[in-house]
Amino acid sequence: MTTQVLGAPQSAPAPTGRHRIVVATADTLKPQMAGPAIRAWQVAAALAADHDVQLVTTSECHIDSPDFSVQRVSTEAEVRALEAWCDVIFFQGNVLDDFPFLQRTEKVVIVDLYDPFHLEQLEQTREHPAETRRLVVGNSVAEANKQCLRGDFLVCASEKQRDFWLGHLAALGRLNTVSYDDDNTLRSLIDVAPFGIAPEPPVKTRPALKGVVEGIGPDDKVILWGGGIYNWFDPLTLIRAVDVLSQRRDDVRLFFLGMQHPHPHVPEMRMSFAARELSEKLGLTGKNVFFNEEWVRYDDRANYLVDADIGVSTHLDHVETAFSFRTRMLDYLWAGLPMVCTKGDVFAALVTDRELGIAVEPGDITGLADALERVLADEAFAKQCRENVAAMAPEYHWERVLAPLVKFCRAPHRAPDLLDPYASRRLATGAARLYRPKSGMRREAEIAIEHLRDGGVRKFASKAASRLAYRTGLKPPPPPRV
Repeated sequence: MTTQVLGAPQSAPAPTGRHRIVVATADTLKPQMAGPAIRAWQVAAALAADHDVQLVTTSECHIDSPDFSVQRVSTEAEVRALEAWCDVIFFQGNVLDDFPFLQRTEKVVIVDLYDPFHLEQLEQTREHPAETRRLVVGNSVAEANKQCLRGDFLVCASEKQRDFWLGHLAALGRLNTVSYDDDNTLRSLIDVAPFGIAPEPPVKTRPALKGVVEGIGPDDKVILWGGGIYNWFDPLTLIRAVDVLSQRRDDVRLFFLGMQHPHPHVPEMRMSFAARELSEKLGLTGKNVFFNEEWVRYDDRANYLVDADIGVSTHLDHVETAFSFRTRMLDYLWAGLPMVCTKGDVFAALVTDRELGIAVEPGDITGLADALERVLADEAFAKQCRENVAAMAPEYHWERVLAPLVKFCRAPHRAPDLLDPYASRRLATGAARLYRPKSGMRREAEIAIEHLRDGGVRKFASKAASRLAYRTGLKPPPPPRV
């Protein structure tokens, strides 16, 4: 049943136990969906069983559901109407930044922290000018602060992430006497609700890779990279390992599932270009390494997963890795694929502890080639990995992983420390210091001081002239960075 936001009734109260819930994302909702959009969709589906749900995006929207409303919102009037209609707002991404009035809403706010985006920006902006990098990272931290300071309930993707966010919340003052006395486990403030998988196993409806993609034969062995290539990943070690492995056996094929991100403002990243360049240099492109230029439809990805022999994920050794939760690994879990990955994140520990495949050290070309070869050559080992994967899969069914969120929404409530006069006053005072403006005279003054300190009067004059040219339209602004 689809409802219209602006036409939603404002006066009739929600039935006991049934609530009006807005699920908001900044990601694109269309047949080709990335992780944040998939998660928002599954959250809406889980909550729609017991509540009236509206799933909205501030980006593109080209899909619908019979169980809940799905639409794009772009104006403050539309978002204000949603806020007036609902009892609960669940959001991910930069929704608070786009619509600051939500910071002051009296409705229950649930914040999705499964993606520590401010850690991603440390790596994603590495090649940017120092000023731009400082601004982007600083604003990302400020956005994380705002979300943590306003959330009545927060969810993240793992216990390790929860420890990380508890530290963040403690620094902001959210771990106070009021929140602690309400629940000394603090599970009522922040709990774990990771990415999940469907309970039904994938069903192959068509051949997608073997005997279909030119250069991949019906009997070849396919190593699947199940997602995009971003700067915090390490496809280069993997490509070099495939080069080594291809000299031992001629049936190895590495397939990168999606090069063009479905969100229109997410550009192809530096590491993606480097992967293409290395593959070409080694003579592997179209022979042992294949790049799928389009993003695969969400309802078609099963055909690629079922056609693969190994699911792979390799990353660099840095802080983003430590607190990440790779959603592509869940697809491998869903499809029963043996996994080969880099050590260092939560899922790599599961691969080792639960014997789902093999985890190797970051940057270890030989170790990675050997691990891939063992899974492909040792049929008994691969079979055991598949059985272990199948045994673990039910632990990540959407119904199970979203249980803490579903439970909270049955009896949603404001965080007690945000309602306590003394605690809320202290938090508001801290917030005033922590919010760093994206623009305005204060930020312009900060930038000017940075230029003077870093490069003296000459750099200050040069940068000032460039910024003036941007403001007056004499020079086009730099491309957006996501």
